[in-house]
Amino acid sequence: MNIEIRKLTIEDYKDLRESMVQAYDTSGNGIWSKANIQNLLNIFPEGQQCISVDDKVVACSLSIIVDYDIFGDNHTYEQITGKYTFSTHTASGNVLYGIEVFVHPEYRGLRLARRLYEARKELCETLNLESIIAGGRIPGYHEHAEKLDPRQYIDRVKSKEIYDPTLTFQISNDFHVRKILKNYLPGDLESKEFATLIEWNNIYYQDNVSARSAKTIRLGLVQWQMRLFPDIDAFYEQVKFFVDAVSGYKSDFIMFPEFFNTPLLEPYNHLPEMEAMRKLAESTEEIVKRIQEYAVSYNVNIISGSMPIIEDGKLYNATYLCHRNGLTEDYRKIHITPNEQKYYGMSGGDKIGVFDTDCGKIGILICYDVEFPELSRIYADQGMQILFVPFLTDTQNGYTRVRRCAQARAIENECYVAIAGCVGNLPKVNNMDIQFAQSAVFTPSDFAFPTNAVKAETTPNTEMMLVVDVDLHLLDELHHFGTVKILKDRRKDLYEVRLLKS
Repeated sequence: MNIEIRKLTIEDYKDLRESMVQAYDTSGNGIWSKANIQNLLNIFPEGQQCISVDDKVVACSLSIIVDYDIFGDNHTYEQITGKYTFSTHTASGNVLYGIEVFVHPEYRGLRLARRLYEARKELCETLNLESIIAGGRIPGYHEHAEKLDPRQYIDRVKSKEIYDPTLTFQISNDFHVRKILKNYLPGDLESKEFATLIEWNNIYYQDNVSARSAKTIRLGLVQWQMRLFPDIDAFYEQVKFFVDAVSGYKSDFIMFPEFFNTPLLEPYNHLPEMEAMRKLAESTEEIVKRIQEYAVSYNVNIISGSMPIIEDGKLYNATYLCHRNGLTEDYRKIHITPNEQKYYGMSGGDKIGVFDTDCGKIGILICYDVEFPELSRIYADQGMQILFVPFLTDTQNGYTRVRRCAQARAIENECYVAIAGCVGNLPKVNNMDIQFAQSAVFTPSDFAFPTNAVKAETTPNTEMMLVVDVDLHLLDELHHFGTVKILKDRRKDLYEVRLLKS
């Protein structure tokens, strides 16, 4: 599955029409014509956004910009759209007005509407508009109209006593009800012809200049408590809990620790460690598939800790980057520790390279790998901005090596480094008895960053998550104007670090 959010084009109309017909359960009457869509694309192409799944358009949002003072809160849908001609659109307006959002019913479980809402918010901020306003249906109201007036119904929805498929979603996406409208959409029997005038305020709005100049990426790190699970479904529930929690904070990435799935070794504890780990590897494909589903449905890029995999008879320690657009890529631990060699017979991977994501270029190293500065230096030369390091250490000595080396990698490569590890004890699983971790995000060391070069860190040895914002523009400024310019000041006439095998 490949999910892409992008600008709508007129070539998408065939798919668009099919999705509209399915979304509105209609033969085609009352849906947007090709001429309507072409008109919108002519006057405001940036405001017409769609989501394609495997190159088929299955969701769409349509918007215009209006001078809201002209219309005020007492308007109808026909008035705000200029009788569907969109003559009300003006580039000098102050409000992004949402005139349509729909998702093909077969794709509603993927939370695509939330992506469209987030894209609208981003557009509103980029264009420095005051707010997003739209008229929202309340399709569940007809079931309660005999006992509740619209205001009472809306209050019950706000307090979560009643679920309304449209209003509940809008409230959960930070919109508030500004007013109740009557006769907004004549013929809307489910809403009894009432509508909510909903609004999302752009907190970055300034009169002439946008206050948001930095590109901020939000990271979510899971400090995972080792615990035994009665079955794999219980394991999935714990993974889903953290994904749900971190995505609730609108994080761009979530990272789990190295070997966080080893509690699932318990049923094989009677086997030698090498055989047990190979048995565990049999479930990796299924686990990765489930995590990829979470990445798509919760709209967050997931670095899946690490898990054992078998290929051509060899056992590897691999992590998976599950992009929120449906793509999955893997990285295999390059440097295998003596413990991994002795107990599991693991082999080292041989592919080195950065990953392109919707939030910039990132690198991944697994635990011991971060203690070898050559790898991250190669990543830096390839444009890496954030380095993710899932780790697993049993003693504080081992943790200190990972932490100190990760901090050094952040400073010498002018990047952010995020580390996440497991904590607690794991009885009934051989060679996984104790864990020590304090997850953290490290920064370069200069005036724009914390004086100790630690952006944030968890409480040691306690299950928790860490949500941290990092500013990629600060890295650009550091690279060009820093107190020292480590990457630029290298003596390449004397030495070099280069990749021998791609």
